[in-house]
Amino acid sequence: MKWLLDANLSYWLVKQLADLPITVIHVSRTGLPVPADDLGIWDWARINGHIVITNDEDFYRFAGVLGFPPKVVMLRTGNQSTHFMAALLAHHLDNISQLYSSLENDVLELF
Repeated sequence: MKWLLDANLSYWLVKQLADLPITVIHVSRTGLPVPADDLGIWDWARINGHIVITNDEDFYRFAGVLGFPPKVVMLRTGNQSTHFMAALLAHHLDNISQLYSSLENDVLELF
């Protein structure tokens, strides 16, 4: 399973998630322009088979209009520490894995 962390999330999350059985990349390491536009991020994730991890509503709308892939994990937590976000994502690893393999679902919202 491959995750793409959106620009609105700390790149430090990559290191904090390193023990999980996933591949994680921050958008700043994709080769996209900085700042990358949301459609560019969407296309990169689609082409490279990544789930987008974000708290940006635009990706929720893209999923509704464009469908999947990519799949989207919407973080509905407000501003939280990087440690909190890493713990939340690790706690929901099974749910995210189910989203990744689902043929019907395209968005998982985490609160």
